[in-house]
Amino acid sequence: MRALFGQSVAVFASLAGPAHVLESANPAFFATIGEERARAGVAIAELMPELASQGFIALLDQVYQTGEPYTGRDARVVLGAGPHAREAFFDFTYEPRRDAGGTVIGIRVIGLETTQVKHAQRLMAEHRALLEQIARQAPLAEVLDGMARCIEHLAPDEVLVSVLLADSDGRHLRHGAAPSLPDFYNQAIDGIATGEGVGSCGTAAHRREPVIVTDIATDPFWLDFRDLAGRAGLAACWSMPILARDGSLLGTFAMYHRTPRVPQETDLALARVFAGTAALAIERHYIEQAKAAAEAHAKAAHDELAKAVRAERELRAEAEQRAAAAAELADRMRAAAAAQAATPRPEQCQLGGSDACDAPAELKIADSWGDSAWGCPAHVEEAILNVRSVFIANEALGGLAAYLNR
Repeated sequence: MRALFGQSVAVFASLAGPAHVLESANPAFFATIGEERARAGVAIAELMPELASQGFIALLDQVYQTGEPYTGRDARVVLGAGPHAREAFFDFTYEPRRDAGGTVIGIRVIGLETTQVKHAQRLMAEHRALLEQIARQAPLAEVLDGMARCIEHLAPDEVLVSVLLADSDGRHLRHGAAPSLPDFYNQAIDGIATGEGVGSCGTAAHRREPVIVTDIATDPFWLDFRDLAGRAGLAACWSMPILARDGSLLGTFAMYHRTPRVPQETDLALARVFAGTAALAIERHYIEQAKAAAEAHAKAAHDELAKAVRAERELRAEAEQRAAAAAELADRMRAAAAAQAATPRPEQCQLGGSDACDAPAELKIADSWGDSAWGCPAHVEEAILNVRSVFIANEALGGLAAYLNR
């Protein structure tokens, strides 16, 4: 965390009289309040008027009047005013200064800025929350949007964060998250190509390394996007590629500023931390997508297999039914044939119908069921012709039914 937020430094100042005139202070005190206010011999309320409304002048009065020291822990103070104001936190002590007779003549201020620690605590808390989101498989858009807002909140200066996602071919970048950039800007850069000189993000994606543009108005990488950035009020853009563990491109992470600006080491360290977090979130998202697709494919294959098994079982049951019917028919045919075989041959024709035929029975005809009859040649031929006529008629009726049912 020290690389992110630097080191804390103790501050010291000596104040005199009930007006709390600054007699002396160490360089860290003047660096903390701003070098432009580094002068002694001025009442602290005049040197730092913002302290009065925050209650710190009243505390000095209390210590001066009572002679009792006061200690504060992680006290929040806003230093400066307007666009130069900054939030800071301090552990501090106001100690009364006494003369030889024990009378309070001033106050000694000793403090240690804890802003770095507070920011580190915030970073760890926010980072932990993001990791928990990733672990519970929150939607990627939700994770990236939360990450962008987190960085914008943590950064000491105004910053606008953007995350672009690489297409599967790595040749184009798609909108991922950019909660503070205008919609028209996000829509315009959605789908930009990766390549040398294509803004900060397209170039960073192409090079697979950070690209720092401190002044968009003069940088050649932004020639094609300069007017767009001007309409969006953007003056600087630092972009870092988001890479998978195998080195493949996942997207880009960018920090925009509204004024030209050179990044500090803390800025780059913060970008590296969250670019790694974004890589984790994106890779996890793609893994879950691949897993879901594989599960869907496996389910579809299982359903098809189950369908095929059901069809095979139905065919097998139908075949078994047909086999049973065939066996039954064969048994009946054998029984009928045996019965017919036991029947003695008649002397006269049995095919004459109502008209009795006195001709001798010379020929035997039988059907597939095993039924048979004896008759004279003339009636046997007639019986065969009748059977053929019935067969042809049935065939014709079947063809007509098929035509009508088309």
